[in-house]
Amino acid sequence: MVECRDKSLYCGWTNDLKKRVAAHNAGSGAKYTRTRRPVRLVYYEEFDTKEEAMSREWHLKRLTHKEKAALIQDFDNPLKNE
Repeated sequence: MVECRDKSLYCGWTNDLKKRVAAHNAGSGAKYTRTRRPVRLVYYEEFDTKEEAMSREWHLKRLTHKEKAALIQDFDNPLKNE
């Protein structure tokens, strides 16, 4: 999950997290994030299969902004300084 410049949140799945965040910030990511750059990584989970990741994405997108904020607040992001 990335936080956009306007404080909105975008959730998706990827095989390469660093590359995907870089793509969003370069303007070649999702249409939603193109006009809301820069984005910063605020939350992620890892899964063994694409199907698991897509299922989790589906569930995350149905959380309220408040519920997503709680996930982010409790998340210790080891990639935050990269």
